[in-house]
Amino acid sequence: MKVIAIGRNYREHAQELNNPVPDKPVIFLKPDTAVTKHNRDFYYPEFSNEIHYEVEVLLQICKEGKHVNPKFAANYYDQIGLGIDFTARDVQQTLKAKSLPWELAKGFDGSAPVSEWIPKEELDTAGGIGFRLDKNGATVQQGNTRDMIFTFEDIIVFVSRYITLRRGDIIFTGTPAGVGPIAIGDRLEGFIGERQLLDIHIK
Repeated sequence: MKVIAIGRNYREHAQELNNPVPDKPVIFLKPDTAVTKHNRDFYYPEFSNEIHYEVEVLLQICKEGKHVNPKFAANYYDQIGLGIDFTARDVQQTLKAKSLPWELAKGFDGSAPVSEWIPKEELDTAGGIGFRLDKNGATVQQGNTRDMIFTFEDIIVFVSRYITLRRGDIIFTGTPAGVGPIAIGDRLEGFIGERQLLDIHIK
């Protein structure tokens, strides 16, 4: 199982970090050791003083695919979830300033909480999936997948040109505007519609 993440897939998020809006998907990977499940606590790492939350809609790949035809791309995922791409923003800025990869800032242990999965038939993927993240009871991020620059199908087609997709792989599809820092003692709750999928305590 691998985790493929899409950066800068919402215009307002790219703009809030002063990044250019991409004309192709921006891809990075997280190792399987980044993944946590069942709403396990997140422990603030000692190597960063600026961990940010980034809530994202997730896809779970259901069959192997390489050079996927756009016409069939929707057949390659069958479940949808919610996740947080925890990012060591201070580490990321240092890496970006040196034109180095982001993995140390994005792929550290526990940096990818993943919710339970919902069969995609239960959600209106064509009309857009609304989702949000609350921090300590106040909404800090709110988005809808209809606002993505690159659709689920766009992402699958693009990624599969370079990386073979396999059953069980997870795709983080990008975060909307509103990312920000966490602190020890915070509680993060993530929702698709009114269905709570994430409830994570920062330790």
